[in-house]
Amino acid sequence: MQLHPKDSIAVIFCATRTAEGEDAYQAAAASMAELAARQPGFLGEDHARSADGFGITISYWRDDDCARAWRDHPDHAAIRERGRGEWYREYSLHVARVERGYDWQK
Repeated sequence: MQLHPKDSIAVIFCATRTAEGEDAYQAAAASMAELAARQPGFLGEDHARSADGFGITISYWRDDDCARAWRDHPDHAAIRERGRGEWYREYSLHVARVERGYDWQK
């Protein structure tokens, strides 16, 4: 985890996976993480997945425009459609402004 600046944008993607296409999903997820990291305004991401297929990915962006540009990126849009057809049983997406952030390490 990393501290993200106040007033950044958090895009919170919560999804339940199907059991299909694990290798293709992992390849697509890695590709999208690399692509997102190269986009203007990308600040980082956090993610977690449980054994039952539920996962959360939070990407952090400098502002709304950068987050929207990521949403509209053609490669991201294509993978999103593939995910709807193959990899996700359901998902929800939430966009929030970061008011505060704290980190701690031992």
